[in-house]
Amino acid sequence: MYCTKCNRYTDGDTCPECGQETVEVAPHVVYWCESCNIPIIETPVQRRIQCPICGHEAAYLCADLRPVFPEERLLFEAMTAEPFAYADSSVWASGGKYYVNGKPCSLTVSEIRNMDADHIRSKIAEHSNNNGYEYFNRNISLFVKANKSHLDALILEACDFVVKASERYPEENLVVSFSGGKDSTVTADIVVRALSNPYLVHIFGDTTLEFPSTIEYAKRFRESHPLAIFKTAKNYEQDFYEVADVIGPPARMMRWCCSMFKTGPISRAFKGLYGDEPILTYYGIRKGESVSRSKYNRIEDSADAVKIQRQKVAAPIFYWNDIDVWLYILSEGIDFNDAYRLGYDRVGCWCCPNNNARAQFLSQVYMPEAATKWHDFLVAFAKRIGKPDPEVYVDTGKWKARQGGNGVAAASTVRVEASHCTTDDSAMIFSLARPYSDELVGLMTPIGDYAPGLGRPLLDEKVIVDHRTREPLISIMPFRQPGYEYAAKVRVLQTADQESLLRMAKYQVVKFNACRQCLKCEGLCRFGAISLTGDEYRIDPRKCTHCRQCVTDKYLEGGCLMRKYLRTKEE
Repeated sequence: MYCTKCNRYTDGDTCPECGQETVEVAPHVVYWCESCNIPIIETPVQRRIQCPICGHEAAYLCADLRPVFPEERLLFEAMTAEPFAYADSSVWASGGKYYVNGKPCSLTVSEIRNMDADHIRSKIAEHSNNNGYEYFNRNISLFVKANKSHLDALILEACDFVVKASERYPEENLVVSFSGGKDSTVTADIVVRALSNPYLVHIFGDTTLEFPSTIEYAKRFRESHPLAIFKTAKNYEQDFYEVADVIGPPARMMRWCCSMFKTGPISRAFKGLYGDEPILTYYGIRKGESVSRSKYNRIEDSADAVKIQRQKVAAPIFYWNDIDVWLYILSEGIDFNDAYRLGYDRVGCWCCPNNNARAQFLSQVYMPEAATKWHDFLVAFAKRIGKPDPEVYVDTGKWKARQGGNGVAAASTVRVEASHCTTDDSAMIFSLARPYSDELVGLMTPIGDYAPGLGRPLLDEKVIVDHRTREPLISIMPFRQPGYEYAAKVRVLQTADQESLLRMAKYQVVKFNACRQCLKCEGLCRFGAISLTGDEYRIDPRKCTHCRQCVTDKYLEGGCLMRKYLRTKEE
């Protein structure tokens, strides 16, 4: 929140100084001083302002901006001009749009796609030894000086927020989420600064798809913060390419990789460190990053917004823009991920389907072997699912829009055939992808408690009862009949809630058939009742509170992440 009268940030709806109502948007944009050749960050109350350094008039430039380091400047020159053409210029960027001395210079997506990555790489290698930081450093020093008061206001508010958010938590239950990106780097520094505590727990989620520079930076960060408790969360059991080969590569609406290789391992790390204790995690999310993140709250613990349920999350730099983050880093002299020097404007998984064409091109320039391997994999997958022109399908980015499991063999595991029992109107027969076992019975735990004394032993029938009233809800037993290789019969014993009970039972059958150890369910359970050990999905009845989030569409669509990603048009 921001008070336009006092020119300060605050966390309330009204300013504590003057009582004026605050606004909930990042209340600053970028102006350009032609005299100093630097950006000025200011409140957008007018189209022109005075430069705090030289007093000359500065005009509105754009909503946000990031610095272009000499390495990226050389890349830009190799793509558009001659090497060192802008060596003595103030070069900045916003996404793929560049500004040279305050004048826009854009590269279209089609231009980027038509460029020869090998040629660009060769030109960079030829001139990189002579690429210096002299002008850049002078320009940045002036930028920092001009925006000092703005930065001071940002730091004051962020530190106040951190202290206030942590009041109800012991210091050992405060966590910093460290991704290796610029936002988490600044967040980590702000939190340690605000709490004067260098011993805080830092969790680094190594997705196995990190930029090489991210791994290098995480190592440097750990070495330069020897008092911090630095834990790496990583999925050591799954291989990204092997999983992608079975269920298909992730796409924008099907990013199974996030749960399997990021939030799942982090959730396990939290469980190992804190068990079921509540924790507060500071992370570097910012409201202006995307449309989806603009809907988040600065402090969040709602079950439908937080991916790892046992935590509350807080975002100290929630209202900051890109240029604010860089102002802090450059002003404080903080080490950061070298991927930003090369021109990446975001650092996450290097092959993420959310990456734009420019980021893909950068990977072809800087990571040619990895980029070729990924491209070849995508083309092979496109051929396997029957795309008529697989190269075009991949090169134009259409693979990113893929939805469902059409053409993927694993899609058959989420198609659960269900039919009414001919001899019992209250029962359904569900097809299974493997033999019936006690694991399936255990999966019914969210619905209710297993009652060993009930059920017909000769039919291997198990009865699930309401955990409060102890009234029977459903029974489950193996079903053997021609037409079914493997099947289970679920009988509803409480007819008033028949539809809901059968739906939840079907969701658990889907998990039994299709579980790929994506770890989504582990992170979803705030009580730590769900665990994936070996190839088995287990629910601890001593920890399960029957909240039923894991069998509710609101929290887990279709009851299983794999059903969401692998369902086909035939269903």
